[in-house]
Amino acid sequence: MKILHEFREFISRGNVIDLAVGVIIGAAFNKIVTVLVDEVIMPVIGVLTAGVDFTQLKVVLKAADPAAKHAEVAIKYGDFINAIVQFLIVAATVFFMVKAVNMLRRWTARRDEEEAAAASSAAPTPTEALLMEIRDALRAQAGSTAVQKQTAVRKPT
Repeated sequence: MKILHEFREFISRGNVIDLAVGVIIGAAFNKIVTVLVDEVIMPVIGVLTAGVDFTQLKVVLKAADPAAKHAEVAIKYGDFINAIVQFLIVAATVFFMVKAVNMLRRWTARRDEEEAAAASSAAPTPTEALLMEIRDALRAQAGSTAVQKQTAVRKPT
């Protein structure tokens, strides 16, 4: 029963659930990217390269033998090119998503710092308030002493 309890705690953690959601979204995104590459991008690239169908690009190592019922042995480098294009699309998408999240984090951190600075400058701390009172008292004391000295100098005897 202890193992079941530990497993339940493990599953209920937020990180595991976030990871599961990420894997599911990633699988769905992979399907979208596959269709985008195979059905939209590669035909356009094929037209630009004089009608080359990348899925048919291959190097035949051993031709098919229908009499012996042997299948063709070939290196399908066209599929590899498709996989590279898919990878580049996924990598660019992830890059821009991370860039957007980092930009949002920097913006919120900067906003929080500005709010904290505004709040700290608006209300002095108790130590700052005490120091301001001492400063004002010293100014008042210095001002009254200066007035006494001036009146003492002005009176002719």
